[in-house]
Amino acid sequence: MEKTKKNETVHSSFWANFFRSPADQTDLEKSLKSIPLFNELNKKDLTHFLTIIHNRNYLAGEYVFYQGDPGIGLYIIRSGEIKIKRVDDDNNETLLAKLAEGDFFGELALIDGDKRSASAVAAADSRLAVIFKPDLDEFIERFPKKGIKVLQGIAHITAHRLRKINEDYFSLQKKINTFSEDNYGA
Repeated sequence: MEKTKKNETVHSSFWANFFRSPADQTDLEKSLKSIPLFNELNKKDLTHFLTIIHNRNYLAGEYVFYQGDPGIGLYIIRSGEIKIKRVDDDNNETLLAKLAEGDFFGELALIDGDKRSASAVAAADSRLAVIFKPDLDEFIERFPKKGIKVLQGIAHITAHRLRKINEDYFSLQKKINTFSEDNYGA
């Protein structure tokens, strides 16, 4: 689909993504092995797991998902760059993260399927591998031991990120307290 406006051509990858087939296995296996979520899977496990992964392409400026959308999957960046941003109640936008090749996001959707707490937008043309929650659920039913390994990986990375947030919060609180003491006396 193309739309021209003032000599600008915009290409949408919507239909290409809609009809795209499952991901190819060439370099994806190597990419998965480098992600902590999949460290415990052996080569045979990965081969089974690759059957539920889908490729998606996004053009620079195209949204992967919007804040408030249902959480339906985990995204792994195979190439490109993704920005994660959040809009507050006053419509102020905050950039939360810039992610690049090898990074992943949206892992909580594989656990709870809750609404997205932020938006993800392609900062550059990007190629993503996607694991949709219904596919993972079916994989876990068919291969419970392998599914447990993936869920343990998700739990591990979630715990790691929560600890990092706790440390960041503690550091910020410490700075605020020091600032208050220095400026207002304690």
